[in-house]
Amino acid sequence: MFRIIQSIPSKKAEPFKRWLAKVGYERVQEIENPELAQERMKELYEQKGYSKAWIDKRLRGMAVRQGLTDEWKKRGVQSQEDFSILTAEISKASFGMTPSAYKKLKGLSKENLRDHMTDLELIFTMLGEASTAEIERVNDPRTFPQHRKASREGGTVAKTARMKLESKTRRRVISPENYLDAPEQEKRKRLVKQ
Repeated sequence: MFRIIQSIPSKKAEPFKRWLAKVGYERVQEIENPELAQERMKELYEQKGYSKAWIDKRLRGMAVRQGLTDEWKKRGVQSQEDFSILTAEISKASFGMTPSAYKKLKGLSKENLRDHMTDLELIFTMLGEASTAEIERVNDPRTFPQHRKASREGGTVAKTARMKLESKTRRRVISPENYLDAPEQEKRKRLVKQ
């Protein structure tokens, strides 16, 4: 694609050629130094209005999720469908609902659920997945029913902690609000005033 665009002799194509060369150069740099990709991801989240504290949790959650999927892969889980089923087991045990039901609660359709979770929702999601990964390492399940059991057990660890917090604070962790609801409303108000 780059070569085709480079072959266009028009001056109007020049800005696009420069942009494409810049993006290509940045991606090559990110391959050589993956931390650059992480920094770019942080910048994108900041531009969307997320706080640095939330971004740190989200990135940590990605690392926890990767650790869990690595444990599943080591033990023979390969298909996206199986990952989805096991993730749903963790979510049902942690929050009492599947990710699709959770998205519905938050009014999401194609958006990434985790990008719309509050800080506490992210933390309890991480706890369920980290607990599941640890149970996988210790119990070394080899059949899909054993993986499902480990996922439910890991999610139950998060549920127990969530319920304990909710009883102490008298506030639910599970929220129909999207993380960006309040900041987005503030942005809209500022735009309307201008």
